[in-house]
Amino acid sequence: MLQTPTATNETPADARVAEILAAARQAFAEKGFDGASMQDLARAAGMSVGNFYRYFASKAAIVQALIASDLEEMGRDFEPVLASDDPIAAMRQKVRIKLVEHQCSDKGALWAEITAASLRKPDIGTACGHMETTIADYMMQAFATATGISLNESRQRFGAHAALIMMLVKSSAMMPQQDATLRHDLNTLILRIIDQTLDEIAASGAKG
Repeated sequence: MLQTPTATNETPADARVAEILAAARQAFAEKGFDGASMQDLARAAGMSVGNFYRYFASKAAIVQALIASDLEEMGRDFEPVLASDDPIAAMRQKVRIKLVEHQCSDKGALWAEITAASLRKPDIGTACGHMETTIADYMMQAFATATGISLNESRQRFGAHAALIMMLVKSSAMMPQQDATLRHDLNTLILRIIDQTLDEIAASGAKG
């Protein structure tokens, strides 16, 4: 069974790293992965370049840390889903929240940059692949609980379902800004497809 992250006491060093990653996230979103130099990232964090390198030796290392941080957040997000008496309903609610959150923040622009970089840089590609596999496994653990099957069987039966949901949420976040009506209509279609996918999973459990 997958384990979600547990809370730990944050040290001053942890807090400083979090501040650096927040600044880097903003710089990457604004200037792009290739456009943001290490000097730009250090300046955004309010540090000298030399001091910045003490924390991160490369932009790839920063991206890997950002991915690890987002994975921790996703683990916390899945805790109530996995603990719910109705994981499918809990996931529907979580997806709706995340869809709006991603569109109201810089995460979409950042993930567009990271996705592009992952195609050129194997170390970033590996980190992205690990993140997607971990999130998919959280989802398939929820599907296993909802349908009363083993996690291995859930992976075999619902792997494509999980991949589709992730693709829709991620691509929605990375879409450029549209007018409010178009965005609303797109969200409605995306959520309809996700609901249909979750309905199919829930129905398979009901049939035994």
